[in-house]
Amino acid sequence: MTTTQDWIHQFYKERGWSQYGPFERVGFLMEEVGETARAVRTIEIGRDRPDESLRSSEEQKQELVEELGDVMGNIMILANMYDLTLDQILEAHKHKLMKRYHKDG
Repeated sequence: MTTTQDWIHQFYKERGWSQYGPFERVGFLMEEVGETARAVRTIEIGRDRPDESLRSSEEQKQELVEELGDVMGNIMILANMYDLTLDQILEAHKHKLMKRYHKDG
């Protein structure tokens, strides 16, 4: 079975987007994080741009979904560069939090 991480890897590879190294990939990730921040701002406090203020709340939410997807795609590609799976990353994150805050689970 192909995971989403595998699919993203193949999709980026087919378009030549996998040629970028980790430093470039982190740059792309930061760009997408900025776009995600802009989407959240638009939803939460609005923007004073007429072309953005005319969008419905559903359109704004869809933009957020797309930007979060771009962030996740870049994280997956970066993880692939270091032979890491999202499961490994999330398990390590969970373990770190449980250890830090002394929670069982």
